[in-house]
Amino acid sequence: MGVGCGRERPPLVLASASPRRRALLARIGIIPDRIVATAIDETPRKGELPRQLAARLAAAKAEAAAALAPEALVLAADTVVGVGRRILPKAETEQEARACLERLSGRRHHVFTGVVLALPDGRRLRRLADSTVLFQRLTEAQIADYLAHGEWQGKAGGYAIQGRAEAFVRFLSGSYSNVVGLPLYETAQLLRGVGWLRP
Repeated sequence: MGVGCGRERPPLVLASASPRRRALLARIGIIPDRIVATAIDETPRKGELPRQLAARLAAAKAEAAAALAPEALVLAADTVVGVGRRILPKAETEQEARACLERLSGRRHHVFTGVVLALPDGRRLRRLADSTVLFQRLTEAQIADYLAHGEWQGKAGGYAIQGRAEAFVRFLSGSYSNVVGLPLYETAQLLRGVGWLRP
C-alpha cells in the first residue's frame, strides 16, 4: 500500500537547498513542504566512478535529512558530471571551471543524477538517471565569456545547461531535466509509486 492510500499523505521534504531543483519540481506541480539542506562530505572515494558517486551522495543526503524529519517523505538527489571514468568537480573557482570546460570541449560526457526517496517506514527507493551531452569545440573567447558571467559557480562540471552553456550543446541524449539537476520523470515515478502523486 502506498503512503498516500487511505490516509493523509506525509509531508514532502526536499533534501537540497538548490533553487534549480525547487524550480524543476514546481514545473510539474510539486512544492515541497520543507527544505532540509544537508552538509555531507562529497569527496569521491578512490576508484569511485561518476555513477557510483552520484548514487552514494544521494543516499547519504537522504539519510541525513531523514534523521531530521523521520515522519516525512524525503527526496534527495545528487548530480555528477563524468568524462569517461573521471569525475569533474562542482566548480568553486574560475580555474576549476576553466579546466572543466577545456576538458568538455568537443567531447561527449555523461551527467548522472542519483535520486533517493526515503520513506517514514524505513524503505529507500532509488533511481539513477544518465544523460549524454556533447559540447562543440570551444574557442578561448567562448570559454572566457562564459567564465566572466559566473554561471559556473558551484555547478557540476563547471556549467549550467539552463543558461549560456546551452549554446555549446551539439547533442543531448536522455533527460534534459537530469542535466539541470533533477530527472523529473524518475522523480515523478518514485512519488507515484508510493501513492504521493496520483497515477
